[in-house]
Amino acid sequence: MEVPALAHNITSPLSPCEGMIKDLSLDAIQLCERDGSKSQDGSISEMEELPVPQNIKISNITCDSFKICWDMEPRSKERITHYFIDLNKKENKNSNKFKHKDVPTKLVAKAVPLPMTVRGHWFLSPRTEYTVAVQTASKQTDGDYAVSEWSEIIEFCTGDYSTVHLNQLLEKAEAIAGRMLRLSVFYRNQNKEYFDHARDEQENRMLPSVKDNSGSHGSPISGKLEGLFFSCNTEFNTGKPPQDSPYGRHRFEVQADTLFNPDTNLYFGDFYCMYTAYHFVILVLAPKGSRGDDFCKQRLPLLDMGNNPFLTCKRIEEGDGGGGLLFHHAQDVILEVIYTEPVDLVSGTVAEISGHQLMSMSTVNAKKDPSCKTCNISVGR
Repeated sequence: MEVPALAHNITSPLSPCEGMIKDLSLDAIQLCERDGSKSQDGSISEMEELPVPQNIKISNITCDSFKICWDMEPRSKERITHYFIDLNKKENKNSNKFKHKDVPTKLVAKAVPLPMTVRGHWFLSPRTEYTVAVQTASKQTDGDYAVSEWSEIIEFCTGDYSTVHLNQLLEKAEAIAGRMLRLSVFYRNQNKEYFDHARDEQENRMLPSVKDNSGSHGSPISGKLEGLFFSCNTEFNTGKPPQDSPYGRHRFEVQADTLFNPDTNLYFGDFYCMYTAYHFVILVLAPKGSRGDDFCKQRLPLLDMGNNPFLTCKRIEEGDGGGGLLFHHAQDVILEVIYTEPVDLVSGTVAEISGHQLMSMSTVNAKKDPSCKTCNISVGR
């Protein structure tokens, strides 16, 4: 049966667990701090007769929940009144730095039929490794608890945002996208050596690479989707791309219809900020039927290419100039467009920009601000 989200800010003058357990219902799960297998005042004691959970299994893992079950010997099984689940983030050099650090991780639940769902967006983060151990407990007539030994420790990793979570991000991004401005080109800035390498070693092509870990921690495209980053924002007063860039002084420009046309699918990928007032929206352009398109179909919200608040492609009516395509982009967000296929340099031009290379504006591996109310949803970070 499913266990609701956990309660917090619960205290007790007795055992850290005691005050919580008195308020538990059959469907409740709450927290207390773990200090070995006994409470600080000795109210939890070990009793050999209680079975130790064996063969722990974790299943149905999402970005903020999982199901847990285990086997137990039949002896004294009927005496079990509670389960204690010790959940801890597995520390490593790549751990999510934005996970709440001071939340106790001892989950206390009434003994309910297994498997049991553990859900809590404020203590579980997406794409994060955890360890879990379980013990059984029996509430005594005097209010104390007998407990089993702790089980073996199991490791698991939470999942990516689902399309449900991405649609929540999408709605937040739509609210601030602003009015639309015309565009005519997509552009990609790099250093001179990058383009020289593409000409000399890659048959004059820019090749897709795996997306970095910038943006939302639960993004299903980070570290998985291959593509080429392009920009499309224009300056309000000129209608042209800005002359500054954080990624290099050489710029490849290509006509918008080369990458974005009726044979291309457009997907929403992410929405984030970096402790700044401006926000970024990641979009994915994938030629229909391509490997990138197949990847995105299973994971990302599909946008209407002619009717969305971020990036549009519409056919010009015959009476207005005849049959061409007209492109617009959102003014109030910075669009990062990922194109999933190789791009030939002969399809556009490479030239040096006149502005500066503003390194502080780079979003390479940029971490999302977890406190921003504009671009965060109630599930991990």
